[in-house]
Amino acid sequence: MSEVRIVAPRGDLFGQRIREQWTEQLGRRLDILLAGCGHDEQLVLERIETRVTGVDVELPAIRTIMESRHDLAAWALGDMRSVPMPPRSFDVIRLTFLLERIEHAELVLDRMLQALRPGGLILLRMRDRDSAYGWCDRVTPGWLRRLVWKRVVAEGTPGPLPAVYEAVTSRDGMHAFCLTRGLMITDDETATTGPAMGRIGSAAVALVDKLTRGRLPSSHDEVTMVIRKPQNHFARLI
Repeated sequence: MSEVRIVAPRGDLFGQRIREQWTEQLGRRLDILLAGCGHDEQLVLERIETRVTGVDVELPAIRTIMESRHDLAAWALGDMRSVPMPPRSFDVIRLTFLLERIEHAELVLDRMLQALRPGGLILLRMRDRDSAYGWCDRVTPGWLRRLVWKRVVAEGTPGPLPAVYEAVTSRDGMHAFCLTRGLMITDDETATTGPAMGRIGSAAVALVDKLTRGRLPSSHDEVTMVIRKPQNHFARLI
C-alpha cells in the first residue's frame, strides 16, 4: 500500500481518468495493474492511495528493468496467458505497448477483463498495425530491426521486442473487440511516438502511405484509448 505519483502520457489523460476513478470510489485505495510495465513509465499519482502490480513477458532486458523498479508492490514475468491476474482484483489496468508484441492478444485481453472490477478502466496505448509505421515494424527483418534500434533508441531501452501485431492491435480491431464485449470507449486518440521515427523512419512510413494511397497512413502510429468495463450487473458478463 503506498501513495505514489504517476506520470501519464498524452497530456495527463490517464492521470485525469485515474483521479476521476478514485473520486468515484470515495477515496478507497485503487488497485492498479501495469501490463507491459517493462515499457511503462514510473508510476506518479499524487495524494491517491494505491497498490500497484506489474506484469510483462519474460525477457532478459525486461527482467533487468523490473528488478530496478521500486514503485511496484509486486510484479511477475512470463506468458501473459498464465501470469497471475486474479479475477476482479484491479480498479485500473494500464496496458502499455504490450498487445502488438504478444501472441493470443484477444485471450490476454479477456483475462485482463476478468481481472478488472465492474466499472474499472483499461488505459490502453499500442502501436496501430494499420498505420504505415506498424506495417514497417511488422515486415522489417529481425536483423534490420536490431540494427535500427541500436542507432535510434537510448541505451538501456529494452528492444527491439517482437512485432506480432494481431488483428486486435489496430484502432478498428480494438473497436470491434470492445463492441463484442459490451465495453465503452470513453477516449480515443492517436499520436506519432514511434521510437524509429527519425529521418529514415519518417521517409519509410511516408513512402508506405503514398504507395498505399493512405490505406496505411503516416499521420499516426500510436493509439490511446480509455475503456470502461460496465458497472451494470445485467450487462454482458466478462
